[in-house]
Amino acid sequence: MGSDADPVEGVVATIARSASEIRQGLVGRRGKSDRENPSGETQAEADVWADELLADRLTSIDGVAQYASEERSDVIDCEDTAYCVAVDPLDGSSNLTSNNTMGTVFGIYDEPLPAPGSALVAAGFVLYGPITTMTYARDGTVTKYELTGGERSIVESNVTVPDDPLVYGFGGRVPHWTDGFREYVREIESNPDHKLRYGGAMIGDVNQVLTYGGIFAYPALEDSPRGKLRLQFEGNPIAYVIESAGGRSSDGDRSILEIEPTDVHERVPLHVGNAELIERLEDALA
Repeated sequence: MGSDADPVEGVVATIARSASEIRQGLVGRRGKSDRENPSGETQAEADVWADELLADRLTSIDGVAQYASEERSDVIDCEDTAYCVAVDPLDGSSNLTSNNTMGTVFGIYDEPLPAPGSALVAAGFVLYGPITTMTYARDGTVTKYELTGGERSIVESNVTVPDDPLVYGFGGRVPHWTDGFREYVREIESNPDHKLRYGGAMIGDVNQVLTYGGIFAYPALEDSPRGKLRLQFEGNPIAYVIESAGGRSSDGDRSILEIEPTDVHERVPLHVGNAELIERLEDALA
């Protein structure tokens, strides 16, 4: 890619073009590898393969200074000094066994990693559902595309979180929820207008919230006070998309995008959705 091209668009276009190949490459790679990621989770063969594919392609883009992934310990430093890309190559890879939804999450920062969400210039996710789609946020606007044959077709511009919340999904084992979060869940579940949607892949559940309104959370747990999700690869990019769509994010106290990270693989409690539901959540956890 030439130096006069927009590196941010180059990253997004490369991920979009790679999506169909990643999806097709899942076939025959549903088993576990003999490796663990930096968070101590056993990697699927597809995790390793998708990471290597994206690392090779994204680090070759002029203007990409760093590549970091949930699947590798070290950040790859490139010769350029512009943008830093953090990805979760295959979010929800545990769903490979049951052949359920998964996706790819990415964030593009203009500061060296680890970086706060305020340093994001763009973020988004690819969803490998019945149709492969990309949801992409930049400059306060969210656009949804269908991906076919490496091409992007806009299916919705100026995406916003619907005003009337409909769906909810909460991660973590119920016995490990904190008392405050458990009380909040009871309140949400007591509303007959709310519907449970939880599929075991963050990206699918967040997409439901973006489509129908509501809340998704993987909260702080009694045995994991920082939750499960990673700030650089999942928390920041998803918070950026939801906030760009008019919703809110929170770690239980403040916007995810305000957190100053100290480690590339740092975890964060994640709560995203309609502003009113997030405000009530923060009140419940205070």
